Amino acid sequence: MPLAKALELAQEYDLDLVEVAANARPPVCKLMDYGKYKYESAMKAREARKNQAHTVIKEMKLRPKIDPHDYDTKKGHVVRFLKQGDKVKITIMFRGREQSRPELGYRLLQRLAEDVQDLGFVESNPKQDGRNMIMVLGPHKKKTEAMAEAREAQAARKASRQQGKTSA
Repeated sequence: MPLAKALELAQEYDLDLVEVAANARPPVCKLMDYGKYKYESAMKAREARKNQAHTVIKEMKLRPKIDPHDYDTKKGHVVRFLKQGDKVKITIMFRGREQSRPELGYRLLQRLAEDVQDLGFVESNPKQDGRNMIMVLGPHKKKTEAMAEAREAQAARKASRQQGKTSA
């Protein structure tokens, strides 16, 4: 239809005339509330960003001569990070004479990798970088799966708490 008639029709219904396909012959236009359309598309984009997972690399620093209890504590942190779906960069810092014994750090990293192999895998093998030895562990499950599991667990805890209050 002619442009003038389309504009008149849009004004009559209190809508906007929006060009959908400019390259088509003849150009394709649509009658719509453009403000509402922009708002809805912005809300869809916000919702998509909300469900998007951000890849985070957590870092854990160790020393070659670490106490068994300290090792267990650090391992617990690594387990928590992997359960949350985050990657973990493990750094072993060598000082002084420790630099001449990199195999101690390598064995420690291998032990840690074996201890958490059910939650994660070795993404990059241990490598010496100056005074540090670095290894990266990646989680078996994606961040979005971990977030979904955490939400379900939280909802279950909340429901059991509510049930406990009603029976008391």
